[in-house]
Amino acid sequence: MSAIGLYVPGTGPLYRVPAGAKLLGLLAVGVGLVAAADHRIAVGALAASLLLYPAVGLAPARAGAVLRALWPFLLAVALFQVLFGEWETAVRLCAQLAALVLFANVVTLTTRVREMLDLFERTARPLRHVGVNPDRVALVLALTVRSIPMVAAAWRMSQEGYRARGLSGRPHLLVVPVIVQLLRMADATGEALVARGIDEETRT
Repeated sequence: MSAIGLYVPGTGPLYRVPAGAKLLGLLAVGVGLVAAADHRIAVGALAASLLLYPAVGLAPARAGAVLRALWPFLLAVALFQVLFGEWETAVRLCAQLAALVLFANVVTLTTRVREMLDLFERTARPLRHVGVNPDRVALVLALTVRSIPMVAAAWRMSQEGYRARGLSGRPHLLVVPVIVQLLRMADATGEALVARGIDEETRT
């Protein structure tokens, strides 16, 4: 199970909320946490984000996967703040970061990619008057979303090759194969866009 996922079909209450409302709610939570700057409120928000997963029909294990992916970064932040700041600040920052990532993950898991892209395209339409192409904005966002599983696939392929060669204890050897796989995927995506005339269409 990936830590940060894409849309997961479901029937929970949050699935029926429009993408714009969910993003505005996420923005409001983020602004509220930063403005409050209180470690107790941040811990409460973290607890609420964990309870939100089963409340909207998502497996709690998905929240656990997010925290497992975040813990090295959170540990580094906590150690730095404890050594050079205050423990309350360490708790606040770690709880804020974890809560916001968990909330954001809920939004992506309960919102169809097409709905999210349509929202950004509509938002960018007023910028057409200053030379911004909404279709190109939607295309860039679609490619960005598509890159998430591409990176995961490249990492899995590199790990399989790493194990097949009997290598161990040298994880840095995975970096170059991952980069090569991503470059190949990017070339294939670019060729597909050109073959379909999409790039030329977005220029007009």
